[in-house]
Amino acid sequence: MTALTRLFIWLSVLASSSAVALAAPASAATFPRELSTYAQSPAAGLWSVLQARAAAEPFNLAATAIFICAVLHTFLAPKIRQWGQLVEERHHARLQRQRPLSDQDEDGQPDEVSFGGQVLHFFGEVEAVFGIWVVALAAVIIAYKGVGTAVHYIGETVNFTEPLFVVIIMALASTRPVMRLAEQGLRLVASIGGGRPVAWWFSILTIAPLLGSVITEPAAMTIAALLLAKQFYQLRPSRQLAYATLGLLFVNISIGGTLTHFAAPPVLMVAAAWHWDLAYMFTHFGWHAISGIVLSNVFYFLIFRSELLALSAPTAVASTEDSIPWWVTSVHLGFLGFTVSMAHHPALFVGGFLFFLAFAQATAHHQSKVDLRSPLLVGFFLAGLVVHGGLQAWWIEPVLGRLGEKSLFAGATILTAFNDNALITYLATLVPGLTEHLKFAVVAGAVTGGGLTVIANAPNPAGQSILSRYFPGGVSPLGLFLGALVPTLIVALSFMLL
Repeated sequence: MTALTRLFIWLSVLASSSAVALAAPASAATFPRELSTYAQSPAAGLWSVLQARAAAEPFNLAATAIFICAVLHTFLAPKIRQWGQLVEERHHARLQRQRPLSDQDEDGQPDEVSFGGQVLHFFGEVEAVFGIWVVALAAVIIAYKGVGTAVHYIGETVNFTEPLFVVIIMALASTRPVMRLAEQGLRLVASIGGGRPVAWWFSILTIAPLLGSVITEPAAMTIAALLLAKQFYQLRPSRQLAYATLGLLFVNISIGGTLTHFAAPPVLMVAAAWHWDLAYMFTHFGWHAISGIVLSNVFYFLIFRSELLALSAPTAVASTEDSIPWWVTSVHLGFLGFTVSMAHHPALFVGGFLFFLAFAQATAHHQSKVDLRSPLLVGFFLAGLVVHGGLQAWWIEPVLGRLGEKSLFAGATILTAFNDNALITYLATLVPGLTEHLKFAVVAGAVTGGGLTVIANAPNPAGQSILSRYFPGGVSPLGLFLGALVPTLIVALSFMLL
């Protein structure tokens, strides 16, 4: 027997042993624990229910504690980035003292970077936060349940379709032909106001969110954020107006996808289970959403009227960009439409994206460079969020199930700020006996609170990733919350009173 043969047999045995070791135990199929397996007592209060569930499954407290740490980490991310920048500057100064920068550039080797500074930069990336804490969560799952359960939960139980879809739809929506078409369409609307920055501001924040009901919220967010960057944020508005606009964008996108039953993730979670169709969504949610968007925009326009009217666009320069043939744009729209229609079938929309990359290469002279860094970071953020979110049902479900209509609306709005709104609405489908009024309240509350934090709505990380360069030190969670608070209240009044 040759040495190569023995090595092959050894590797085969090792692989088989690893597969057995990592195979999910019989209990892994029920992890996380089914809510129906907890002792139910209709007369028990909320606190008693939570205590009983924590006692029955101590892992619940550990998982929620890690999730809380991840949420707190998102608030500290800007400060951590500042520390990373400080470490990098000190490292650079030390290198300068040891050897002039000119000598470093001439040696043909990559410049030395600070390992500690780069680690801090990574920990300061909001998009990386939940992925980082998945490592801690996996360690706790292993400690409580074993390696097989951890592998089975993350590898097979968690559904990563939405993160994958967001990566693809962001990459498609940010391509030059799609952006050019969107810009031309919104230019027509902005021309009513003379094409001034305030007209662009109003048209983008009104029209783009409603596109989320057709091309999905992530695509609408990408287009809106890129156009706001070009037509508004590059004019350097005040900090107050910058955060107000960001909060307004996030809130409008969150409710703008509710005109249909197939585009917004929180609606998708309940549409089939509760038999909500296109007519139902438009008559029950659509006009509320349109009213909320328009009223919020008008209110912020009145608040910042002087500054918005004072903004002036830079001197127009004749465009040197070549025109894009109509057929190239049509093919892009075809890929966009295919991806939206196959949103629940990752094998198909990922395969379609590979065909798109081939088409983009063949028409490179009409394309911009396909940038995957931002979409991948956003996908990583959402993937980490769904891993954590799937273990929070033990406390969210009893909270939702014990609230009246107005309390349920307020509770869903608040809970959404600390978890993705799609998870909130999904958990609502697990609560038995919800009336139509309560179903409306939980979904309306979930989409209303979708702009309060970055984690409240799946497209928010995409908007932050695109616009964060206009906020020194990164987007402040408190600044975003304050910017989104007023439109959130206006939208709440639109859903509950109009």
